[in-house]
Formats: sequence, C-alpha cells, structure tokens
Amino acid sequence: MITRPIFRISRLYRGFATHAGSPAPIPAVLHLKTGQSFTGRSFGAHRSIYGETVFSTSITSYTESMTDPSYRGQILVFTTPLIGNYGVPHNIAPRDSRDVGVVLESSGIQCAAVVVADVAEKFSHYTAIESLHAWCSRYNVPGVTGVDTRAITRLLRDQGTTLGRLAVGTDTTLPPPSEGEYWDPSKENLVDQISTKEPYVLNPAGDVKIAVLDFGAKANILRALVRRGAAVTVLPWDYDFNAIRNGFDGLFLSNGPGDPQQCWAAAHKLRTTMEEWHKPIFGICLGHQIIGMAAGLDAYRMTFGNRGHNQPVLALASSGSIQAGRVYVTSQNHQYALRLQDPFPEGWEPFFINCNDSSVEGIKSTPDSGRHVWGVQFHPESAGGPLDTIGVTHLFYFSLIWFLSNMCV
Repeated sequence: MITRPIFRISRLYRGFATHAGSPAPIPAVLHLKTGQSFTGRSFGAHRSIYGETVFSTSITSYTESMTDPSYRGQILVFTTPLIGNYGVPHNIAPRDSRDVGVVLESSGIQCAAVVVADVAEKFSHYTAIESLHAWCSRYNVPGVTGVDTRAITRLLRDQGTTLGRLAVGTDTTLPPPSEGEYWDPSKENLVDQISTKEPYVLNPAGDVKIAVLDFGAKANILRALVRRGAAVTVLPWDYDFNAIRNGFDGLFLSNGPGDPQQCWAAAHKLRTTMEEWHKPIFGICLGHQIIGMAAGLDAYRMTFGNRGHNQPVLALASSGSIQAGRVYVTSQNHQYALRLQDPFPEGWEPFFINCNDSSVEGIKSTPDSGRHVWGVQFHPESAGGPLDTIGVTHLFYFSLIWFLSNMCV
C-alpha cells in the first residue's frame, strides 16, 4: 500500500492578488484630454478627480512614489502590472539623529490618483499594516484598476504627457469633459502649496549646519543629511536665505512639483547667494533647475518627462567619486529640464546628460569660478531606486567637511 503525504493546503495557499468574492465593482473611467478613454473599476476613494496624467516605469517602491511631493496634482500610471502586493507600512518614525518623523517620503499620499493594471487586494509584508486600497481610501485618493496601462503608457510616450480626469461611479455615465474643463496643475504654484510654512530644525546637535530650501522635499533627502551628522534647518521655498546665510555651512535645494517658472523668486535670491557666498550649494530635481535658472540657463517642458528608477545618465565631468565617461543608473521624477546650450554660461559646465534623450541631468560650477555648486536632475539618495549615484550625496557632504576643516567663509 502506498501512502501519500498529507499537505495542509489551508496553511500554504495564499490565493490570487485580486480574488473573487469582492463587493460589486464600482466603474471608473480615465478620460484623456487627447480624446481617449479607458474603463476599469474603482478602488481607493470612490470620487472623481482631475490631474496631469503621467507614467512611472518603477517596478517597486510604489509607496515612496505616491508620497513623493513631486507627484502633487498628477494622475500616476504605473507600468508595472501588479501594484499593492506588499501593502503599505506604518508611516511614523522618530525625529532624531537617524530619522525625520516618517518612513515614506511624506506624511500622506501626494499624487491626485493612481492607475494600475491589477491592484492587489491581498498583501503580504512583515511591515505592512494596510492594503493599497485602504490607504488610498484613508487619504481620499481615487484609483482605477483593470485598464490597459501599456496602451496608456504608449499614448503618453508618443504624444506626450496630457491632462486627464478619473471619473468614478455615476460620473462614468457622463460624456468626457470638454477641452476647457480639464485642470492643469502646472498653472498653479504647487511648490507654494506643499512647502513648509515655517522653518524647523532636525537633529539640532549635528556638527554641520545645512539649510534646506523646501520646494517639496522628499523625507529621504532630509534623512540622508541627518544620518551623516548634519543639523538641518528646513526653510520655506521663498525664504530670504541671504539674511541668515552666515549661520550655515551649506545650502541644499530640494526636489518639488510643477513648473520651475513659478519659482523665479527663489532663483533671483539664489543668484545673489552664488555671487556673494562661496560655501557649498547642492540641488536635486527642481532645486537643480532653480540653480540652472539662476546661472542663466533656460528651463523647458519635456514631452513626457522622465519618471522611474532606471534612467541612465552619462557623467561629462569628474567630481569626487563621480568619473567622467561612466554611465550611472538613476531614480528620476520630472517633467521639466534645463536646456543644453553652447556655450554654457561662464563659470558653469554640464555634469551629466541623459543617455536616452540627451537632456541635461546635471550641472556644476567650474573649478576656476570660485564657486562650489552642483545640481543633478535625478535623486541620488535612492528612495526608491538604485545606489549608483550615492557618491553625489557624499560629494556635497564631504565638501562641507572640507570647508569646515579649512575654515573657509
């Protein structure tokens, strides 16, 4: 007699991500201003919303992307087919020399809505406390699942980023909005909406004093500075840094949402800073664009922008551990870029260029300019994304240490 092993199926079986037995689906339709519509079912908050439709090629870190203030006002399309499978973690952390108050990139969801091919109704991760659906519901953010995100992405890639409306429930029976009804977030100063209203200090006992102009800073930028021993003072985006600059060892310009043309007030003040103050200055993403505008470069709107954790950039100059001629893989989220021009403004040179579309990915001051300024279009602190360019963060911090040790002013 042959005996067969008995398997405890109930203990091993996990089921599908999207399973039967769910409540009756609520319809949702994504309307694009270019005329296309995509029908699926609603998850998260069951409400309709307008926004700018963009896509991200990231295959992980959906929680970091959705809490990134740079996505404010945007309907975020994930190209990865399954989203939500590892749930959402508890988003509270201490404020000390190791952390900045949150686990993710901000205290809540920043994007206007999310579009996925298949949302995971079941999740599994040891840090997770709720599903993507429950999290979106709690922050009143709508989502649509069951749509062809490949087709949406091809449209956005070929014809460019477009405005959209996510219609939910009874709104799906209405005709698509007219051209004049679509809301364009780039017409508003999104930075002013998201930036801190009052200065605050993190890790006040730190050895190096860094001021951060907050254009919509990701938490991991602040975390990266705090964990390197810095005392970080976070300032509103249009704060007059020149009035207090002598109390700091360096200036950091953060990422942020929207059109950099809305931030000329900051660029004009930064121009004065760079002319009169020669301590290290570093900017990423929108902060990089503000540095470029202050240096005399133009910022322009790209066709569909670069969003994802797999953007290759070529280093055109060496600085610190960055080697000219080497390709680095980077994390990015931007719709605007600095225009490449020849000649470059005096005292400046290109630092990185995108290998896919030849857009400017970084600039730096030249050695003979007397300045110590770097700007990169990508996010070197890697949340989420690769660690290839973490050396850029080290470059800024160790420049501060060098200045302190040499008592430069």
